[in-house]
Order: sequence, then C-alpha cells, then structure tokens
Amino acid sequence: MANKTQEDGGIHFPFPFTPYSIQKDFMAELYRVLDAGKIGIFESPTGTGKSLSLICGALSWLRDFEQKKHQEEARLLETGTVPLSDRKDQPPFLSSSFKETPDTLRPAGEPDWVTQFVQKKEERDLVDRLKEEQVRRKKREERLQQIRHNAQLKYAAKRMRREEEEMERLLHLSREMLAEGTGTEPLEQLECGDEELVLAEYESDEEKGAARGVDEEEEEEDLEEEHITKIYYCSRTHSQLAQFVHEVQRSPFGKDTRLVSLGSRQNLCINEDVKNLGSAQLINDRCMEMQRSKHEKSRAEDEKPKRRRQEHQAACPFYSYEQLQLLRDEVLVGVKDIEQLVSLGKEARACPYYGSRFAIPAAQLVVLPYQMLLHGATRQAAGIRLQGQVVVIDEAHNLIDTITGIYSAEVSGSQFCQAHSQLLQYMERYGKRLKAKNLMYIKQLLYLLEQFVTVLGGNIKQNPNTQSLSQTGTELKTINDFLFQSQIDNINLFKVRRYCEKSMVSRKLFGFTERYGTVLASSREQSRLAGFQHFLQSLQPALTETPVPHGDEGEARVPRSASPLMHIEGFLAALTTANQDGRVILNRQGSLSQSSLKFLLLNPAVHFAQVVKECRAVVIAGGTMQPVSDFREQLLACAGVEAERVVEFSCGHVIPPDNILPLVICSGPSSQQLEFTYQKRELPQMMDETGRILYNLCNVVPGGVVCFFPSYEYQRQVHAHWDKSGLLARLAVRKKIFQEPKRANQVEQVLLEYSRCIKCCGHVGGTVTGALLLSVVGGKMSEGINFSDDLGRCVVMVGMPYPNIKSPELQEKMAYLDQTLPRIPGQAPPGKALVENLCMKAVNQSIGRAIRHQKDFASIVLLDQRYARPPILGKLPAWIRDRVEVKATFGPAFAAMRKFHRERPGPS
Repeated sequence: MANKTQEDGGIHFPFPFTPYSIQKDFMAELYRVLDAGKIGIFESPTGTGKSLSLICGALSWLRDFEQKKHQEEARLLETGTVPLSDRKDQPPFLSSSFKETPDTLRPAGEPDWVTQFVQKKEERDLVDRLKEEQVRRKKREERLQQIRHNAQLKYAAKRMRREEEEMERLLHLSREMLAEGTGTEPLEQLECGDEELVLAEYESDEEKGAARGVDEEEEEEDLEEEHITKIYYCSRTHSQLAQFVHEVQRSPFGKDTRLVSLGSRQNLCINEDVKNLGSAQLINDRCMEMQRSKHEKSRAEDEKPKRRRQEHQAACPFYSYEQLQLLRDEVLVGVKDIEQLVSLGKEARACPYYGSRFAIPAAQLVVLPYQMLLHGATRQAAGIRLQGQVVVIDEAHNLIDTITGIYSAEVSGSQFCQAHSQLLQYMERYGKRLKAKNLMYIKQLLYLLEQFVTVLGGNIKQNPNTQSLSQTGTELKTINDFLFQSQIDNINLFKVRRYCEKSMVSRKLFGFTERYGTVLASSREQSRLAGFQHFLQSLQPALTETPVPHGDEGEARVPRSASPLMHIEGFLAALTTANQDGRVILNRQGSLSQSSLKFLLLNPAVHFAQVVKECRAVVIAGGTMQPVSDFREQLLACAGVEAERVVEFSCGHVIPPDNILPLVICSGPSSQQLEFTYQKRELPQMMDETGRILYNLCNVVPGGVVCFFPSYEYQRQVHAHWDKSGLLARLAVRKKIFQEPKRANQVEQVLLEYSRCIKCCGHVGGTVTGALLLSVVGGKMSEGINFSDDLGRCVVMVGMPYPNIKSPELQEKMAYLDQTLPRIPGQAPPGKALVENLCMKAVNQSIGRAIRHQKDFASIVLLDQRYARPPILGKLPAWIRDRVEVKATFGPAFAAMRKFHRERPGPS
C-alpha cells in the first residue's frame, strides 16, 4: 500500500497506510517526549500497531533532529561564530558539542581582553570540530553510496580474505619445514598441549582492559568515528527483535535508515570450532582468547621456536580489521536482521559480532536484546555509548524482574566443591610454573570456596552428594553480615574479581578439566588424577560416563557445560554490590549438593540509574504496562528521576467497544461465593463450582476457551477432582480438553493440536464445538502466545495469582520497600502494593493473550469476588477496565455471555 504522510501539530509522520487515531496520538506524544528529553511510559495493547508507531514516531523525530542540526551547523560554519554568551538558547546538539570545563569558568574581575580571547578560541575550536564532523559525515555517505551502486565492492572482503588465506598457507608450510629442520623438543616439565593451560604472569596494576578482547590500537581506530545521535531499541527475545527489524524494512524509513542488529557471540559467531563449545561463557572466553593470540602472534614469532600450539589456539580467521570495516559498511547500507547479518558475515568471511559493533557509531537505529543494554559491563564491552542518546525499551512489563535477574546469582554446593577440586588439582600440577601473584590469588580463591561451603554447613573435602546437613531451611543476610559470617571480610573481593577477569583463570581451568577430568589421561597421569576423575564423575555423570579419546571428544561432548568457576565469578561480582542494595540467601536443603548461596538484588534502580542519567530520553513501552506505579516508584524515583520528567501515555484498543466483554463473576451457579484464597481454593465445593461455571461457558462459547490457574499444582488438583467427579467427561462432550505441558519443548505440539481441533470443529460441526486449554499463570502460555480469533474466544482467570507471601525473598523485598519508599496516605504500604502489583501484572499478561487485531472479539471472565474491589479494578488496562461488568450472581453473567457470543459469528 502506498505510504501516507500524517501531520500532527506541524510534524510529518510517514506511515505505510492511514493510521488509527490512537497511532497518531501515540506518535505525537512519543515525539514530544523525545524532543523534551523526558522519560515516557507508553502502553499500547497488542493489535494496535505499537511497533509501527514506535518506528515512525521515533524516526520522524530523529529525521527532524538531524535536519535541524545540519542547518545550524551550516549557519555556524558560514558565520564562523557561536553564540556562547547565550547558551540557554543553544540547540541541544551544540550543547553536547560544547561542554563547559573548569577552564571555561573564569574568575571574576578578569580583564575583558582575556575573556574575549578565550571566548574566541572556544568559538574557533567548536567550528573546527563541526568542520571535521562534516567531513567525516560526507566521507561516510559517499562510501555507503558507492557500496549501494557498485556491486564489485560487495565482494572486496571475500577477495581480500582469499589472498590472506593463501599467504597464511604458505607461511604455515614454511614454519613446518623450519620446525622439522631444528628438531625442537617441548619443555620437559609439560605434556604436549599443557602450555596453553598455564596462567600468564599477572600484573595487578596493569590497566589495559585486556578482558575486552580487542587490540588497543584497533579499538582507538574504531572509536575515532563520533557516535551520532541514535535510537537504541531493545526488546526481550530474539524473535521480537527480528519482527521489529522486519517492520522497519516494511516502513517508509526502511530504505534510508542505517540500522544495526546486535546480538551475543552465541548468536553471531561464524567460527564453527568456537560455536560448537555450546556455552555462552565458553564462546565468549574462547573468542577473546583468540583475539589475544592474534595480537601476540608477531611477538611470539620473534622468540625462539617453541612447540606449535593446538589449532584452536590460533587467531580467528574471521577477525581481520580490513574485512570488518568492509562488513561494517555493508551492514549500514541496508536494514538487516540477525540471520541476514550472519549470512553476510559468512559470505564476506568476516565476524558479524565485531562487524556489527564497528557499525554502532554511524548507525541511526541500533536493535539489541535489553539484557545487553541493561548490564553495564556488557554494554561497555559492546561499545554502546548512551550519552545523549535515546533508548526505547519495548515489551517492558517485566523490566524490573529482568534487571533483578541480570544482577542476581545463585551457586550450588556441588558447584563450589567442583570448582575447589579443579582449582586445587590445577595448582598442584602447575604450581612450580606459576608466578607469585598467580599463586596468591589462586589460594585466595580456594579459601573463598572453602568458606562458602563451610557457611552452608558442609565440608569441602567430601562428596557433596553424600553430605547431609544438620541444619536446613533458608536464611537471609546482608552482604556485610554474610562476609563476616563466612570470615572472608579480610579479602579484597574487588581485586579477586579483577584477577578472574584479567587472568581468565576459569578458562584455563576449563581447558585443564577437559584434558584431565573428562577424558582418559595418559598412563603416566592416570594414577595421580584417578581420585580427581572419580570425584568429577560423581558430580557430572552425564559428561563422563563414556570416556572418549582425544580425537573424538569434539563430537562426543557438544554442547559442553562451562567451568563452575565461571558461574562463581558472577556471585563474587554480586558480593561487591553496595550492602543495602542486596541480600545473600543461604538455602540449606537435605544435602550439600542441593543447597545453595544466592545473591538477591533488592534495588534494581541502582543499575537503571546510569541509563536514565546518561540518555537524552528513555521510553518504556509495552502492550500491558499496568500497574505503572512499580515503574514510577521502584525504578524511576529510586533512580533519582524527578516526577515532572516522567510522562505516562496509555491508548485504547482499535477494536469496537462491543467486541469485548470483560466480566467479574462473584458467585457460581449454586450461589457459592468465589474467593480462591489459599485456605478456600482446595475445598471440593470450590472446585465443583469452578467446573460448573466452565461447563456453562463451554456451552455458549464457540471455538477455543483458555482457562488460567494460579499454579501447576492447583491445575493438577482441579483436573484430578473433575476427573473423579465425572465433570471432565461432561466437558469433553462440548470441548476437547488440553493441558499446558511443563516441558517447554512440548508446548508447540500441544498448541498445534489445540489449533487443529478448533479448525476441524469449525468445519465439521457436531457436539464438540472447539477446545478447552487449561493453562497456568506465569507458565509457557501466559506470555508471548497468540490466541487470536477462534483460538481464544474466551479467557477465564480462576482466582487471583498472588505470589507466595511466605517466600523469604518476597518478604525481604516487601520489607525493603516499606523502609525505602514513602508511605502515601490512603494507599496500601509499598510492600503490600508490590504483592498486588505482581498479581495484577500476571493477570494482565494472561488476559492479553486474546484480542490480537482490529476485527477480533473475545470475552474475559475473572472468577473471584476480589476482582470487584476498586483498587484491583484500577490495575487492569484502561481499555478493559472501562468496559468491565461486575456480576454478583452467575445468572446475569451467563445471560450476558450467551448474548455476546450469539450476536457474533462462530468459528470460521
């Protein structure tokens, strides 16, 4: 369809078709938020074209922003002067170019000629910077234009790679011939292949940022290009990001936008040897190690000839700076998703991970998973700069939980024991080869691991599977109390953490374990390492049941699990968090292997604060954002955001008002009051009443009915009760019954059969009119699944899915909020409000599975009289809340349901 240009208050919004009025309102409000540099919370129900509104609204603002910037630059370059005296009126893009420094703040009483001289110099410097930026921009635009119109340039990387491969082959042959002539023997103390496992000398004061894995010189070249103003778009899953990129491709901005899709090495790596490692941590470490090998290669060649390292130790063949620059340009020429980026990298034989990184500075729109943006270290490693930029976080309904999860860490007793055993064996084997600082830090790590097991009540020297703990239960500690109780308060965890990052000790340990722990050792080593192998086999039988020779290990053990020390490093990093922001949970179960230490982040705002502080504007968007008080209070207010900077926008649905029937039913057919509390919901009369209600609904609702229960256990209990009472057989006369599986790999098959059944019934006719799907709130089908049209003509919520109030973690979070957040008169305490909000967020996500487009229709039934309370009703999405009918008895509710579905067509 031809593109339409909509105008709202003088702003032109290109759109692929005539937008709905709510889309116009969405784009106009989004534009105002970005222009004013505010924080926006946007709610737009599924089916209202939220992604397209975000794209066209945000890119329209960026288009106008760039145009104003270029016009102002042209004016300044023409006049050669900058109005520094009136900086309040300066455009924001100039304010960012000119930053006031201590030199700028001159003392009072300074002679006028000095002030004028300094001011003139500042003006000249700024104009010079603008000229340089303009030259760089023109060069970039010319280069990209050439690539668009010159097909030969697209194959330059491939051609260059072939030349390099031929050169490498010749050099390789030459080295082999030299090695044969010299007869060099390996070092006497080491077995063949052990050299790469020995830790290099560690210099704790060295500040090279080696863990980033990119050569300093190349990093400086990469960062020479200034990061232009851009939009970072984040979403939760890979499929959501791909869908967004396809929307951009189809939008009026698809041909002219420089878009970069970012992903993890696990998604973007094209080196099969590295990708086959399976674990994300192993892939990251191997990749960075290969970059170091490349940069150290020239130094190593000048030294005396040594034993050739194993093949996987060589530099990555897909990392060439020239190839990456060419791939970067190709990425910027057209909009590409992750799959297209990987295909392009394979064709050019250049790494898509680093190629996309190099494209960030010149990109206008960067698409990435929000874990990558929200985690500070990952953000820095990816080369993401937020200063003055715009961030859009989509599907943000669980943003708080996501940040909490990213910065929390849990380690089991068996992982502590396994890491300790591996590290001890490593130190015994290579101790004489290690420098003093390496030995010191390894001994500190061993001590930490031993104390962590001791604080759980175990013994590091015994098998964790057979150790029974005398004390069981859950205990919560502040970070400081935990450090004192563990007797590790005298160790500088910041230094230990930095040592782990820089030395990559966990990577070396994994290589050592691979070599001696899960494969047959040489006859000389078998006696020394027999105990070590037996211990590892007791912890990881799946990996070590069938030892394989060296040559077959790649095929036999892929994917492989990472070293437990890699996992423990995350726990050590968490312990360096501010004391008041987190808690350590000591979870003691029957045996040491089942017990664990967990770090729980209580204040996610401490990590989100950096994002809102650096960014020009932040947009938090989703289909269901209610209740928004969590975002305002727990995330934004705690991050230091002023209330006046926060803007809320919520739009209605595009469906006609008559296409939805939300009902709150307070009692069932036999007048049983519906209140599914923990004390009442397992009563036989309550389960019977629920069955009667469903049976009546299934008699009048065509197509599919999706019924959500608070938990898997309650769903199982109700199903068993209905089976025993004969209700299931009566239900099956009208609807074929499906249950949500616990295993994720079975979900797709159940949904396929559910869909087939509904389609068959719609065409064949008969007594069975569709299907009934028994699902669980917070399960596989309560988020991300599309029950549009006949798949979801009715959604039923059985009770209110309150979280377990007895959970120590939830109680600690409630106590923390009660102490931290102010009590608002007339409202529930912050801790109680948290519980209600968690419940209603889960409800809103579940009922949002139906009504997926403009012509869709469905009924929503909330079975619990507590839904009728105004504070609870107020937490429903506005487009549902405004149409809710509360029915005190079942008769009127059933009549309304029958009327609603009779007036609409049946399954099609």
